Amino acid sequence: MNTSFKGKVAFVTGAASGIGRAAALAFAREGASIVAADVATEGNRETVRMAEGLGTQALAVQCDVTSAEEIQTALNKAVEAFGRLDMACNNAGIEVKEGATADARIEDWDRIINVNLRGVFLCLKYEIPLMLKAGGGSIVNMSSIAGLVGLKGVPAYTASKHGIIGLTKAAALDYAQLNIRVNAVCPGLINTPLSQHLLTPDELAQIAASQPMARMAKPEEVAAAVLWLCSEAASFVTGHALNVDGGFLST
Repeated sequence: MNTSFKGKVAFVTGAASGIGRAAALAFAREGASIVAADVATEGNRETVRMAEGLGTQALAVQCDVTSAEEIQTALNKAVEAFGRLDMACNNAGIEVKEGATADARIEDWDRIINVNLRGVFLCLKYEIPLMLKAGGGSIVNMSSIAGLVGLKGVPAYTASKHGIIGLTKAAALDYAQLNIRVNAVCPGLINTPLSQHLLTPDELAQIAASQPMARMAKPEEVAAAVLWLCSEAASFVTGHALNVDGGFLST
């Protein structure tokens, strides 16, 4: 990609595994200092060890994105350690087996919306002032193809991911003249621990075979899109929801 983020600081939520880890390591390879935020402490520390192995500075912070206080504390630690905040990937999210809309449990609805949508809002709320102090920045929120089309059997997840795109567009307009760009990435089927937890190997294989490219994406392929959106190559891109779906939405 020939992108250099040397001297810049990236904050990544949900960094303990999957897309979050891939994004943190992608930033690290391009020279950024990394702040890895997650509730999964050991996985988060492993991400930091991997980032440091790539020759960059990295910090692991405990962060539940449903807590405004924990997000503020994590971001304050980032600034204390590295002096600024330039980029963020608001990736933390959950998915559970929900069922049809009328059968979905209220507690599952509340939990999914709280983590996936409210969590992104809280991150934006506290990241943006730090970026304004630094003179600008770039934020990528993790949505999904479920943010662009309806998916059967996951009403809360679908609503949360649609909400992320709307929130992304609103924030992009709010700060378009203040040198802060806000975009979203919409992955399709990705080979992550979350997918492996929700689906059996046979189900994953069947779904992968039905995709236009006949496979699942690797987390690193989503991370590459995050990096591009944060780079100067995307300097005139804001408020955009970028599909990384192997052609799924083209069918």
